[in-house]
Amino acid sequence: MRIAHLAAALAALAAVEPAQAQPAPAAVAAEEPVTIIHAGTLLAVPGQPPRRAASIVVRGRRIVEIRDGYAEQPGARIVDLRDGYVLPGLIDMHVHLEGLDDRLQARLQMPFRDHEDEAYTAMVNARRTLLAGFTTVRDLGGEPRTIMSLRDAVEQGLFAGPTIVPAAAMISVSGGHGDVNGLNRDLDAIHAPRATNVCNGADDCRRAVREQVSNGAEVIKFAASGGVLSNVAGGLDRQMMDDEMRAVVETARSFGRRVAAHAHGTGGINAALEAGVDSIEHGTFADDRSFELFRRTRAYYVPTLLAPVAALADAERGALTPAQRVKAREAAAAVEGNFARAVREGVNIAFGTDSGVSRHGENGREFALMVRGGMSPAAAIQAATVNAATLLGRAETIGTIEAGKDADIIAVAGDPTADVRLLENVGFVMRRGRIHKMGGERQLTEVD
Repeated sequence: MRIAHLAAALAALAAVEPAQAQPAPAAVAAEEPVTIIHAGTLLAVPGQPPRRAASIVVRGRRIVEIRDGYAEQPGARIVDLRDGYVLPGLIDMHVHLEGLDDRLQARLQMPFRDHEDEAYTAMVNARRTLLAGFTTVRDLGGEPRTIMSLRDAVEQGLFAGPTIVPAAAMISVSGGHGDVNGLNRDLDAIHAPRATNVCNGADDCRRAVREQVSNGAEVIKFAASGGVLSNVAGGLDRQMMDDEMRAVVETARSFGRRVAAHAHGTGGINAALEAGVDSIEHGTFADDRSFELFRRTRAYYVPTLLAPVAALADAERGALTPAQRVKAREAAAAVEGNFARAVREGVNIAFGTDSGVSRHGENGREFALMVRGGMSPAAAIQAATVNAATLLGRAETIGTIEAGKDADIIAVAGDPTADVRLLENVGFVMRRGRIHKMGGERQLTEVD
C-alpha cells in the first residue's frame, strides 16, 4: 500500500506543468534588471588613471562588466553620464547617525527625546548621508539596538541609506570619554546600571567588548583618551591603561573584530598603537613616537578634520559647556598641523568626518580640509574609497568599480581630482544597483 501511494505521489509530481515548476537559479539571475551606465570619465580604481568613454554593466546589485565605449543591450536601462565624472561610492569611516545636527537643540531636547525619536532622526541622517554620495559608513558609537535595527532595515531594502558597519557603544572607563558624567544623582542611578560599555580593569574591559559583540557590533571602538564633547574638565590625554587597552584589542580579535581607538592626546595615541589597534580616530596631538608606531604597525589614521571646526563653531555660539569649550579650542588649534605632518610622513589615512559633531549630509566638506592640509585631491579620494574599504575589511566588495563588486557608484559634474570641492555636490548616487539620486535630484523608490 505504501509503495502504491509513493508511486501515485511521484506520478502527480511528474504531471506538474513546466510553468508551475520553480525556475532554475540561472533563470532567476537572468531576470535581474540590467543597468548600463555610460561614463564620460570613469575613475574605476582611485589611485590609477581614469578611463574615457566607458560603460559599466550592472546586473541586480553587482557590477558584471566594464566595457570600452558606450554599450547597448536590449532591455537594459541606460543611464547617461557621458558628461559626468564617475567614481566609486564614498566611504565615511567615522559617523554617528543618531542625534540632532544642532548641538544646542540637542542639549535642550535631550530630556524629552526617547529611543524612537532617535531612530527616526537616524533614518533621516542616513538618507542625507547616502544622497551626499556616501554609500558605506562606519557608525562608531550609538544606542546599539537603534543602529542595529537601522542597519538591518537598510539591508532589507526597507529604508534608503548607506551600508552601516556599527560599533555599538564606545567602550570607556568610569569618568572617561564615553561615560555619562556630571548627572545629578537621580539620573545617574538610572543610567549607571545600563552602561554596559563602561569598564574598569582588564577583566572588566573584556566583558565590555563581549557585551558590544553581543549587541551586534561589527567593529569595536574604545576611548583611549579624553574627548571634546564629554563634559569632563580632564583634558584630552590618555584615560585608559595599557592592560585595559590590550584586553580590549585581544578580546575583539578573538571575535574577529577590528578595533578603532578614539585618541586625541599623545599618550592615548601611542598606547593604543602599541596595543595593536587598526585605526586611530582624531589623533590630534601625535608626536615623533606616534609616527614611528604608525609606520611600524601600518595602522590607519582617521583624521575627522570637520569635527574640531564644527565643535569650535558650537563653542563660539554658546552650545558647549565650559569644560567642552576649552577642549574644542585646544583640538582646533592643533588638528591642521598634525594632519599635514601625517601626510608628509606617509601614514595610512582613511576618510572620516565624525558627522554628528558636524552636520549629516555635509560629509564631503572633509575633502577640502584634507587638501588644505597638504593631501592631493586624488589621494583624498583614495582615502575615501580604496583605503577606507581596506581598513573596513571589505575591499573585495566595495571601494572600486570592478566586476563582481557591489554597484556602489557616484558621479559629479567635473573632475574632482582637479577640484575636490565638486564632491560636496554629488549629482548621481547608486547603491547596490539601486539609483537614489540622478541629475542632482533624489529618485523616489519603493523604500522612500
